[in-house]
Amino acid sequence: MSLKLFFAPGACSFVPHAALELAGATFEPVIVKLHKGEQRSPEYLALNPRGQVPVLVDGADVVTQIPAIALHLDALFPQAGLLPSGGMARTRALQMLMWMNNTVHPTFTHVFMPQKFTSDEAAQKAVKEHAVQAYRGLLEDMEVMARAAAPWLAGAQPGVLDAYALTLLRWGGMAGVDPATLPATWDLAQRFAGLPAVARAVERERLQLNVYKPA
Repeated sequence: MSLKLFFAPGACSFVPHAALELAGATFEPVIVKLHKGEQRSPEYLALNPRGQVPVLVDGADVVTQIPAIALHLDALFPQAGLLPSGGMARTRALQMLMWMNNTVHPTFTHVFMPQKFTSDEAAQKAVKEHAVQAYRGLLEDMEVMARAAAPWLAGAQPGVLDAYALTLLRWGGMAGVDPATLPATWDLAQRFAGLPAVARAVERERLQLNVYKPA
């Protein structure tokens, strides 16, 4: 098995990055410097024409999109418990994963890159302001889920849901949300980041968990 992960520090690619470390996988980490436009290089676009991270290369196969990569890694490393193995626990975990990916994540995109949705500067400001409030509400929804964690979002073992929750909470700081106002999620993120396997990914990405700065 030959695995290579293309990731950008602080991006959503932290989810498979942490998952690979949790699984004890042997893989080659490759940094994609988004601020330098490396995701638009011909070499990278040959892997992913959408120019996005993450990209997982498994031998001759290329896998993109977080849910697909998460399911692929879960199948490769079932012993890691990245997702529950079956039954309603797995259904609920996938339900949460899809919600994080198709609702919470895109809302932050409206905060971070409003220019993707309109070229009008005044409209961009309005899009961002609206998205900030919406994102705060979604993080509050996630806080309810974190309060029920036992002890992790999918149950007894840490996995992809916890990695995504850490990422989304961290982004909240950029949207003006103090993680201390979401104590259960903040505790979950810190416990997850403190796991030795996850700490390797945090160190490789040089992540600062709390990026919130009071106005």
